[in-house]
Amino acid sequence: MNATEARNALYALVKRAVEDGRTTLIYKGQKRQERVLLAPLDRLPAARNTETLPSHVLSAAQKDFGELITRAARGEPQVLLRNTTPVAVLLSADVDSANHSADPASRAASAGGAVNSPRNPDRGRAPRRLTTLGDAIGAALTSGPVGSTTFGLPGLDSAMGGLQTNRLTLVAADPNVGGSLLGLAAARKTALMDNHKVLYAASGPNQADIMRRIISAETGGDYPRLKQGRLTEHEQQVARELIQAPLLIDDGSDLTAEAIADTAPYVENLALVVVDRLQSAHNPRLPLSGNRLPHASQVLASLARTLHVPVLAIVDSADPTLVRLLDADVLVTLTPTDDPAKLQVTVAERDFGTIGSAYLRPDLVHARFLDAGTAPAGARNAEPARTLGTPEERELAEAALPYTSGARQGLPASVTHLLSALRAALNNADEEALADLGPSLAQMAAAPQPLPDDAEGRRLATALTAYNTAPTGTPGQPAAGSATDSGPATDDEANEEREQELRPGDEKDEPDSAPFPALKLLKDAVARSKMHPIKVIRIEDRQSGPWPLISERMDGEPRWVHPEVINTRVPVIRENGKRVRRDQLTVPASYGDGLLCLIDRNGSYPSACSAVPLAPNKLLHTGPLAALDKASAGIYLIDIPPWARTDMPHPLGRIIDRPDEDGRVWVTTPHIKQLDRLVRDGHLTAMPTIHDSWTGKANESLFKPFYAAARQARLDLVQAGGEPYKAYKTRLSIALRLLWPKRQEQKSPFWRPDWRMSMVAEASVRHWTTAFKAVQEGHTLIALRNVDAAVFFTPDDTPPSTYRIGTGFGEVKAKFIQPGEFIPEGDD
Repeated sequence: MNATEARNALYALVKRAVEDGRTTLIYKGQKRQERVLLAPLDRLPAARNTETLPSHVLSAAQKDFGELITRAARGEPQVLLRNTTPVAVLLSADVDSANHSADPASRAASAGGAVNSPRNPDRGRAPRRLTTLGDAIGAALTSGPVGSTTFGLPGLDSAMGGLQTNRLTLVAADPNVGGSLLGLAAARKTALMDNHKVLYAASGPNQADIMRRIISAETGGDYPRLKQGRLTEHEQQVARELIQAPLLIDDGSDLTAEAIADTAPYVENLALVVVDRLQSAHNPRLPLSGNRLPHASQVLASLARTLHVPVLAIVDSADPTLVRLLDADVLVTLTPTDDPAKLQVTVAERDFGTIGSAYLRPDLVHARFLDAGTAPAGARNAEPARTLGTPEERELAEAALPYTSGARQGLPASVTHLLSALRAALNNADEEALADLGPSLAQMAAAPQPLPDDAEGRRLATALTAYNTAPTGTPGQPAAGSATDSGPATDDEANEEREQELRPGDEKDEPDSAPFPALKLLKDAVARSKMHPIKVIRIEDRQSGPWPLISERMDGEPRWVHPEVINTRVPVIRENGKRVRRDQLTVPASYGDGLLCLIDRNGSYPSACSAVPLAPNKLLHTGPLAALDKASAGIYLIDIPPWARTDMPHPLGRIIDRPDEDGRVWVTTPHIKQLDRLVRDGHLTAMPTIHDSWTGKANESLFKPFYAAARQARLDLVQAGGEPYKAYKTRLSIALRLLWPKRQEQKSPFWRPDWRMSMVAEASVRHWTTAFKAVQEGHTLIALRNVDAAVFFTPDDTPPSTYRIGTGFGEVKAKFIQPGEFIPEGDD
């Protein structure tokens, strides 16, 4: 194509390069002496860095297109931009095939780019060079310590000795465990802290995901919020500071192991290659997936040996058969433990087996892992060592992390030093150091600290207040109770929806003398359905299909406190002498005079049973959906919709706290229908994309007979109170819990996780919706807790009119207290 034709079709040619990866040959001059290629960025990865090469927005490039062709033909690559984003590059076409990539790359290096000549040794017929043992010892003694590239997680780094050059290290972790975050940890440590170059080959996340995860991990900002594009001023400042970081990202289409191996030699002073990620399931659009993984692993291992750099690859499976096929030099396996707050990491070398083990603490809301110490090698799923420090000490160290890490400024140097020492003592399990810090920490917490009025500052202020008001005792140990205490303070939240712990025998029908045969009624309601529901999923089917995707977090409980309000857990001694902890909400002085209105919703779960959208029969894999099918129900994988309001929690509640590695979450039908209503009412701009789904024919009346019987029984028993009413509430909770027992060994006439979570999600949606209506009427919501508790700030003793006062299902009890008083619960 000649230059004039290309100028006129420039936008179309760029679109072809971006979407189809097509390269166009363009010539200029009567003898076609100036020839260039309009190529995708994959042809020259250095073109993604607009500071190293000449760059032009498309409108300006079209105007000066002839001059750009002349420069590119002379070997000076010209980057084309759409707004500020590189989209394509003009390269000289008149270089032989052997130097096609090398020539522009070397010129970019001379201009300050990040590439240099490839390390491609001559493979002639000369005899192979042999090394004596003395040469090897001399090289080892003079080359410095092995494994200087680390994850920045002391326990793990100690267990494996760092990432070694010439080695392919494979991180194996099942989906949603967080394998990609280990790759990101190594990249952050190498590029941001050590200032060494990292090539991050992203086959799963894109460059925007990586950027947000890095900012979240570095600042402690919430990753779900960053996914919505909402950055605080501090986070924006950190992002600007990271612009010069030597982290090069390749998230181009058709990313293959060969493409990574071809690109890496051109990165000057490369210190680490991260491949995120290898996908175990076959995907025709992803070369790094399925049965192509063993070959890809061989290519990456060869790359490590050829370039003398560590190569770290993440695979989204811990299946031993697949791991053996990939045959990595070092295997790092992430395994959940019985404690959801800890993961065990086992390190094995190909020739030696297991060489070490460590524990990590997942902090997924901040896209990172935290160190949790080393573990005995080979101790699979062993119990972690006793956690050092009181909850107040550990929270104080975590809340201070943005300041002690250097990401935030503003604390006096002496305070920063003291908080750093606290964190070090906890991480090193140094009880003596922690005890020595006790008096200084107490003095610091008692003195008001000037803190910024943002989420991080408020969290640290809350942590300081909690530390200052905690029962006194030996630092690092729980406070001892006094003679009138029944023990340490506990969080014994006792509300209407507190779950009854299941016991053997709970699965049996109630005797005829029971005041409320809840399980009998629930079984009868399901049996009456004309849709012939499937009450129990077979045991052999529970580890596949939709069932592993369903979790308790899909309830969507808000557990939210207004960002301007400080929430502190304070110790309280009840009349019976028992020490408990209760919430204390402190509102800003700008709110003026007023009371806290405590709303307690009656029977949230059984009330939700009046109309729960669920699928009584099988859930079928219906995949991505262009739109919500209102005749179906099930579970849906969606993007987290943006929510800019600060006077209400996100409509999905705590679901957004644990997104997957692509920033997506699974939700049930009540929440997807709630989002649809919010879009219709103009509170959300658009429905989130449904990337995957498992659905069946919908029904909303499956539990309605049970609801009607429970409602009538409550009316009959609530006035009488006493033991019959307590037995009624207990059996009601047991019956609904038996829809999906927590423990495998618990017998039950049901096993439908989707039914249970749809019912709980429906309760959360109703709770949120009623509070939102009150906020729209002008009321100030300061806390929304669980599925049945809300707290409003009101100038008088009148609750919001959106709530109905009474003792029936869906009605509420209202109580008023002064701001700063603890919030009573249960029998307080």
